[in-house]
Amino acid sequence: MTEITIRDDRAAGRLEAYSGDEVTGRIEYFVLESPARALVPVHTVVEPAHEGKGIAGSLARELYAIAAREGARVAPLCPYVVKWAERHPDEAPVADAALLSAAKDWLSAHPDRF
Repeated sequence: MTEITIRDDRAAGRLEAYSGDEVTGRIEYFVLESPARALVPVHTVVEPAHEGKGIAGSLARELYAIAAREGARVAPLCPYVVKWAERHPDEAPVADAALLSAAKDWLSAHPDRF
């Protein structure tokens, strides 16, 4: 696995992985406030030169860790994060249907955001 640093750019809605000064991957997300506070990952991207190095998994793990530290949930809409969560149930609590529905509604109401 590549040595990476992960930074949360909350204002931009990006959790970014860096190798030195280079962004090697990111999860784009938004914060949902209702019916419960949740981080909602929408897209995961790893730069082609850095694929297969565990970067996407590290980003997903950190997203869940941030949510846990903040007392928030994660409502994954990103297919990669959904699959990662299924493989890591000890780190990724299942999001309830109402939360996922609210996240989808928010995304539909803000199509220009992602």
